Amino acid sequence: MGYYKAMDIKIFDQIPLFEKLNNEERENIASRFALRRHPKNTVVINEGDDSRSFYVIIEGQVKVFLTDENGKEVILNTQGAGEYFGEVALLDEGLRSASVITTQPGQFAVLNQQAFTECISDNPQISLKIMQGLTQRLRALSDNVRSLALMDVYGRVARLLLEEAVDQDDVKVIQNKLTQNDIAARIGASPKMVGRIMQDLKKGGYIHKDDKHLVIAKPLPPAW
Repeated sequence: MGYYKAMDIKIFDQIPLFEKLNNEERENIASRFALRRHPKNTVVINEGDDSRSFYVIIEGQVKVFLTDENGKEVILNTQGAGEYFGEVALLDEGLRSASVITTQPGQFAVLNQQAFTECISDNPQISLKIMQGLTQRLRALSDNVRSLALMDVYGRVARLLLEEAVDQDDVKVIQNKLTQNDIAARIGASPKMVGRIMQDLKKGGYIHKDDKHLVIAKPLPPAW
């Protein structure tokens, strides 16, 4: 049985990959998803696997990471409800480029490559619209690579904090747990350097902890 129910289709309205689709097209592709649940610390995708599925996060959170030959972990991203991963597997025969693990119990809508191929074979107009969504995703990834190459460490820290924050009562709140080591791994810097920057931001009153969440109390300085 497919994933789609009348009250569930709204989750697909939040996904840039499908934003070009009309309601009928969204219902068509949503009906081909299956629903899965995974407990915390479940490896959903292994780097190097040849699995062929695309995942939409309905509930929970995941961490996307790489591991080098010495076993050192580099965190690429964390994602929560309404976000997605594994979309390249729908179109490509290559191996998985990163690993994904749940950091909270999660619920996922999953579309395998065969179901996707059948969908676009029956509805060719969907293919072009999804390709446009993939192009937007690639542009966003290019912007991230550019920031890592051109920004200094403080700029990368500030950018990550602002990306993770949501507006709440006239301040920005980072609801996901984000440790000093997490930040260092995400931006390609040393934990020691990140620690110094975070301490200076706290001393300056720019950030503080509130109910276990990190709060950005006022605009971050342009430079450190």
